[in-house]
Amino acid sequence: MTSSFEFPAFPAPRLSDAERDRALGQLREGAALGKLSHDTFLRRMELVLVARRSEDLAVLTADLESREGPWTRRVFAWVGRASAVSAGVRRAWTVERLPKLLLPHPGARSLRIGRDPGNGLRLTDETVSRMHAELGMRNGVWVLTDLGSSNGTTVNGRRVTGSAVVRDGDQIGFGRMNFRLSSS
Repeated sequence: MTSSFEFPAFPAPRLSDAERDRALGQLREGAALGKLSHDTFLRRMELVLVARRSEDLAVLTADLESREGPWTRRVFAWVGRASAVSAGVRRAWTVERLPKLLLPHPGARSLRIGRDPGNGLRLTDETVSRMHAELGMRNGVWVLTDLGSSNGTTVNGRRVTGSAVVRDGDQIGFGRMNFRLSSS
């Protein structure tokens, strides 16, 4: 009589991280090329992460095998690198063109930002709340605090919930208005 808890005499070799990374890369490429729906991509990605054998990975990527030759793969790789460079240049160009927001003197009290006329920095855009945010020095670092604004405060593209440490050169946003912090 055999038990349902029998183990094979020789355990299957464990998958390497490189094998999993290769399969995940094929899935990403397949999704980017429209060969996989978003849901299929997510499900297969989960299956790659729990796969135990190389054969399992092969099944998950069999319909994505590239039929292009080495030259085509090189061209796609080159185009990908060129796109990354142009995106970086575009991002840098945008940041340099943003208006500067000078950091207050370190000894000064916090700078209140919003549409209300009583704020230290009044912004009249309709996406800025009356009392939108506050910028001040705490324990030797600059801290930007969102004051419950409707359209959000961002630091380098990430929404701030509560407070965030900011530095010279950071891109900050209040609603649709964006600035580059500057100490001079």
